Amino acid sequence: MDHLTHHLLRASVERYPERIGLVHSERRLTYAELDRASDRLARAFLGAGLGRLERVAVFLEKSVEETLAILSASKAGGVFVPINHLLFPEQVEHILRDCTPKILVTSRARLAQLTEVVERAPGLTCVVVTDGPPETQAGPRRVLELSRVLDPLEPGLDGPPRIASISNDLAAILYTSGSTGKPKGVMLSHANLLAGARIVSTYLKITESDRILSVLPFSFDYGLNQLLTGLAQAATVILLSFRFPGEVVNAIRNEQATGLAGVPSFWTLLSQPGSPVHRQPLPSLRYITNSGGAVPRPLYDALRKALPTTEIYLMYGLTEAFRSTYLPPEEADRRPGSMGKAIPDTEIYVVNERGGMCQPGEPGELVHRGPTVSLGYWGLPEATAKVLRPNPLALPQVGNAEPVCYSGDIVKMDEDGFLYFIGRRDATIKCAGHRISPTEVEEILIGTQRVREAAAIGIPDELMGQAVLAVVVARDGQPIDVDALLADCALKMPRYMIPRRVEVVTSLPKTAHGKIDYPFLRRQYASAPA
Repeated sequence: MDHLTHHLLRASVERYPERIGLVHSERRLTYAELDRASDRLARAFLGAGLGRLERVAVFLEKSVEETLAILSASKAGGVFVPINHLLFPEQVEHILRDCTPKILVTSRARLAQLTEVVERAPGLTCVVVTDGPPETQAGPRRVLELSRVLDPLEPGLDGPPRIASISNDLAAILYTSGSTGKPKGVMLSHANLLAGARIVSTYLKITESDRILSVLPFSFDYGLNQLLTGLAQAATVILLSFRFPGEVVNAIRNEQATGLAGVPSFWTLLSQPGSPVHRQPLPSLRYITNSGGAVPRPLYDALRKALPTTEIYLMYGLTEAFRSTYLPPEEADRRPGSMGKAIPDTEIYVVNERGGMCQPGEPGELVHRGPTVSLGYWGLPEATAKVLRPNPLALPQVGNAEPVCYSGDIVKMDEDGFLYFIGRRDATIKCAGHRISPTEVEEILIGTQRVREAAAIGIPDELMGQAVLAVVVARDGQPIDVDALLADCALKMPRYMIPRRVEVVTSLPKTAHGKIDYPFLRRQYASAPA
């Protein structure tokens, strides 16, 4: 019975051991090779002292090694924590301090950047380096070289380890930002991950003949799902990191990819007038999917024109419950602007402030019920209780043992069960599929020592969904060099977090309690161009 994350791989090995399961550049691994390599790394994790449910942090770009680390952590009974490769050392340190991993898997260059972070990381006892001996020391921690672990001559690492995990156990922690504070770790069980793979395979009609081009990071729930969906169906997963749209088009053509997922900014890049997608037919591409923000109608039409034989699935989801809705391609013209209907084996409520069901067309909060609802936030029971709450529509005789996920998104539903997005209840900024904490942006702005006060809000952006606008007050009345301020930000935050606009003001609006009046700022800059 398949009930753990790595069992998806095991099932495909049993069916198609010599099928190519993973492709990265010139590397090709069969399912049997992927299974053997992840067995060896799992045994190395156990030999390094990894205990059941202890964490394995993975700080790598999309690669074979990142895939092996994820599968091996599961095989060893651990919890994998993929860290977005765009993050800076200070942000990585927050994650390492928060979930206290026992093992860190990273590259030589990244380890060199994290020297001080690793020294301060509590509980970290082992570093696995994926590309040779480290350039710098990792302190007193044990260092393993992945090439030696995978060497068949290295003794004692063959065969699958025996572990006692069950499907309800914690399998992964994915870090996502909210409206305040540092990113929170969303806890996903093996059952959550397997349900997501099964559900997506169902409505996208994925089979062993599919070749899935994977460009989204595994630290993003849908990027991880692409990998697990491919493993579940014995499909081929093609890993790609890219800078230019031509690289994506070439990969689709050269690898005969049948499926591709992205976020709105990715589709904008791919469909821009100069993109080769307009010059090179891609008949192999059966479907594309979007998540991480709404696709404007002009962008949708441009994609359909560029990919006339490809089905386009628009989707909505949140890390705390994975995927909530999808819009079947045949409904796109009939229901423009819709975020779709509930995914299989899932129920979506639109709930008013009294906890009752909204009537068709009445705005309310989207509430998700189903097997992909997460376990909550790592180490944050109060924050978890705000999002995962008792089912307001449960039968009294059944009780409220099953939590449902309150999304914080305001939507409305039509009479056929199709939903339409209205806005966020909180202040989270959602840019190109990334959720950005205004507080985190503000702390970095103030930390530059160039501003005394800062407020970050989201403003509409046709391509990214939202962009960050920073409203700042100078220190001691000194003029602010905005270019220098943004250059300082670029040293501390990924590109998607850097403010698109900076407004310099003499003072920030405050409420009667002395707090920054964010609603006033959002109204004031509601139509500000990004």
